[in-house]
Amino acid sequence: METFLNLAWVVAGILFISSLRGLANQETARRGNGYGVTGMILAIAAILLSGTAQHLGPLVGTLLVGALIGGTMAQRVAMTSMPEMVAILHSFVGLAAVLVGYAAYLDPPNGHGGIAYNIEIWLDVLIGAITFTGSIVAFLKLKGSLSGKPLLLPGRHALNLVVILVSLGLVVPFAGAEGSLGIPWLMIMTVLAGLQGVHLVAAIGGADMPVVVSMLNSYSGWTASAAGFMLGNNLLIITGALVGSSGAILSYIMCKAMNRSLVSVIFGGFGADPAPGSASAAPQQPQGEVVATDIAELADELRDAKEVIIVPGYGMAVARAQHAVRQLTDLLRSKGCNTRFAIHPVAGRLPGHMNVLLAEASVPYDIVLEMDEINQDFAKTDVVLIIGANDIVNPGAQTDASSPIYGMPVLEVWKSKRTVVLKRSRSSGYAGVDNPLFYLENNRMLFADAREGMEKLVAALQ
Repeated sequence: METFLNLAWVVAGILFISSLRGLANQETARRGNGYGVTGMILAIAAILLSGTAQHLGPLVGTLLVGALIGGTMAQRVAMTSMPEMVAILHSFVGLAAVLVGYAAYLDPPNGHGGIAYNIEIWLDVLIGAITFTGSIVAFLKLKGSLSGKPLLLPGRHALNLVVILVSLGLVVPFAGAEGSLGIPWLMIMTVLAGLQGVHLVAAIGGADMPVVVSMLNSYSGWTASAAGFMLGNNLLIITGALVGSSGAILSYIMCKAMNRSLVSVIFGGFGADPAPGSASAAPQQPQGEVVATDIAELADELRDAKEVIIVPGYGMAVARAQHAVRQLTDLLRSKGCNTRFAIHPVAGRLPGHMNVLLAEASVPYDIVLEMDEINQDFAKTDVVLIIGANDIVNPGAQTDASSPIYGMPVLEVWKSKRTVVLKRSRSSGYAGVDNPLFYLENNRMLFADAREGMEKLVAALQ
């Protein structure tokens, strides 16, 4: 039976690795998702058939209830709500790790115990508690229930350091406690870790939230891997390590793309203070007037354009305008206009959010380009159409040292002959920063709902 389980773990592990490989590309993402589902079904089936699991009735009943809830959530969730959906799922993983840690301490499987075993439990609960509360704060921020502005408490870095040192220090009396006498120490640490998770994510600004979601994904993997060591489950160790390492790598890539430090994400806004010399200065106030345009004028400009770049943002997702945008793209391309998409690494509120939306609308993959691939082309572009995006096209990220997004690479749309920003209002972006782009001479504002505006624009061009 042990040989059977180990073989099942190896096959499931290969399927999980294949899943990650498939999810790295839009064209193979569906296949990659299938690999992951198959690997998980195999893992569950192996446990049920091995005879190692007891009380199969309640276990199968719980699996069915969980599958029903998960399937219902997946069917009902809109693409606009996918970022907060991912965040709340991460919180479930963190909470599960905490509960399993407590259960394993009170009733050690296979007679396990001792200092090393207790340290494994400690790490599992510590990371799980941080993941649980941090993911809830991320969920509330992404949902809009909490402000996207960072919570920058005085002395927050020292506070973080003290809390983590105390949490780690409490492992000494816990690990050496006999029987269940270490529960009070474990409970104190859980509360401290939970508060740490809240503070770490609350200190992150809205513009960096996609990186936070990715980092929380990594945390959920590491806590699952720690639970695998604690329970002696090789597949849980493998799966957790895959999720943890891939999430960390993605976070590093995104931080590099945004000119952010991974340390600032892990330690909650470290280095998020205003630049030297501007600590007391307010962000620069844009100069100039906003010039509005209308559908007819924009349609005329697009008819004459030879090079058009579309920059999608969260506003497009909220309005579910991707299908109308695809119709506009097809129409422009049929008239010989070279029409492409520029995707910022953190467009939307989840890594790859815009790519998934455009793929859902059957936009050809070869005209969807990343920031580094297309930024140099704006200077030779006739019209840049910005649909519901704000922070990712803000020139203040390069010029205003007092801005919360200063230093973040952005799409340099202002270099084009004409920029048109489609928004419902002049409100600031998710980071709460006004955008000087709106006031530039070559920019026009089209105030409309993204879907309604795109449908009217398509009709005008037709």
